[in-house]
Amino acid sequence: MSVSQITPSLFLSSADAALNRALVSSKGITLIVNVTLAHACPAYRGVECVRVPVSDLPHARLGDHFDSVALRIHNNRAGSTLVHCAAGMSRAPTVVMAYLMRYKGVTLREAHEWVRGSRPYIRPNAGFWRQLLDYEKKLYGRNTVKMAASPLGVLPEAKDQERSPRYCLNF
Repeated sequence: MSVSQITPSLFLSSADAALNRALVSSKGITLIVNVTLAHACPAYRGVECVRVPVSDLPHARLGDHFDSVALRIHNNRAGSTLVHCAAGMSRAPTVVMAYLMRYKGVTLREAHEWVRGSRPYIRPNAGFWRQLLDYEKKLYGRNTVKMAASPLGVLPEAKDQERSPRYCLNF
C-alpha cells in the first residue's frame, strides 16, 4: 500500500490506501477523491469522499472533471486530500497533474515531473495525456508536451530547448 505525498497536504495512492482508516487519520485526510467506477467510498467521520466515476480507458472523459475536482482539492482547508484510483497509476495522477497546473501554476511537463518524482511508476493512458494537453493549452495557450509514437504506443514527448528540440518522457 503505497501513498505518495505530492504536496504537504496532497496525497496520491491506489484504492487500498483509502480503505485504511489508520492511514487516512495519520495523514490528516479530510477529503478523498475516488477516481473509480467500482471502488467504495469509505465512510469515516470527518472525511468527505467525492467520486469521479470514470473508467481507465483512453476514450473516458476525465478532462470534464479537471476544473471541478481541482477546485474541490484547492478549497479543502480542513485537512489533507487523498486522490486515488484503482492502482494509483493513471486516473489519479492525471487528476493531480491537472490540479497542479490549475492551482500551482506549473506546466504539464513540470506537473508530470513533480508527480513522477513522488510516484515514479505513474502511467496515464494516451487519452488522458491528450486531455491534459488540451487542459494545458486552455490554461496557458501553449503546450510543453507533445504526443509521439513509440514501440509502447503513443507517449508524451516534451520540448526541451536546452538539449535537443524534443525528447520522449521516460516511464
